[in-house]
Amino acid sequence: MKKLVAIIIVIFNLSILNTKLFAQTDSSHIRISLLTCSPGADLYAVFGHTALRITDSVNHSDIVYNYGTFNFEEPNFYLKFTRGKLDYALAYESLPEFLYGYTLEKRNVYEQELKLTALQKQNIISFLQQNLIGNNRYYKYDFFYDNCTTRIRDILTKQANLTIAKPLVPAQTTFRNMIHVYLDSMNMCWSKLGIDILLGSPTDKKVNIYESLFLPDYLLKAVDSSVNTSTKLISNKKTLLNVAEPITETNNKHYPLYLIGSISLILLVISFSKNKILKKITIISDSILLYITGLLGLVILFMMFCTDHKACAANYNLLWALPTNIIAAFAVFKKPNWLIKYFYAIAFISAITIVMWSMLPQQLNIALLPIVILLLNMSVRFITNKK
Repeated sequence: MKKLVAIIIVIFNLSILNTKLFAQTDSSHIRISLLTCSPGADLYAVFGHTALRITDSVNHSDIVYNYGTFNFEEPNFYLKFTRGKLDYALAYESLPEFLYGYTLEKRNVYEQELKLTALQKQNIISFLQQNLIGNNRYYKYDFFYDNCTTRIRDILTKQANLTIAKPLVPAQTTFRNMIHVYLDSMNMCWSKLGIDILLGSPTDKKVNIYESLFLPDYLLKAVDSSVNTSTKLISNKKTLLNVAEPITETNNKHYPLYLIGSISLILLVISFSKNKILKKITIISDSILLYITGLLGLVILFMMFCTDHKACAANYNLLWALPTNIIAAFAVFKKPNWLIKYFYAIAFISAITIVMWSMLPQQLNIALLPIVILLLNMSVRFITNKK
């Protein structure tokens, strides 16, 4: 009930503001700014955040609007979140409330005041006002194409003539390349590996200028460089909050490769031993390898076909993470006759994957290459021993 009253009050205030804008050409008492929040230490915050600030010096209001909120109390929250069916919403709060949250998270907030006409300001306010009504607030989140930043990008493009003449990223840059920059800079090598396993080939689509603005920092750069009717789109820029602690970028981005590669090398050497104990260890490690890759394959299939995450489609990690491996994991102990045919298939697929590694339509994480080599070695070993 309190939320409903608050929404009604805000809409009422915006209605008054709208009327004033219609009645006058001087809108100097209204300021609209783009707010860009720096990356945070948690995975959900690593790419930053975007919001719009609207200040009215006459009505003494200072409100921040952002499209990045959701309800933790939503029924089946985690299931909906995992399946990409969770509703995100437009929300608002006062500037002090907004800054307080980022102060606690130790994240900087940058402001770019937009140089807009009275009509453009009125159009943006009207649009936000409409988006606060009922189900208009909600939308289905898509990390690359429909998120808190792209929503504001679209508002600025349609209502403020945001124009970007030159690319903000090098030619041939993909969505995956762009998110890797953030994951590497924030020392999230294991998160990077997990994301690379779950996100399929759509993530390797080359971005155009407009698509590159799905990340807050790039929208900030676009607004900074945009020319609106021969003048810059921004009239002023400043740092509202400067509390972020410097991130020391380490050289651990290849740590998963070093660790997985070292373990794989040890298992590879052990697999050639004639020692009975080491042979038993090899069989157990083969079973574990098949079980883990099979389990990952099932997760990939779930993300591909049982969720609305478009970026998880057509995932070439299924070349090594075969869901059927989970069955073979238990069969290696009894060695049924059909298993040799299965290992022929794995040997062929693994060999093709290794040869075509850099030519696949999807960029596979290099840390996964030792796993594919292990699968190939296991298959060849099993086939050879059966002959």
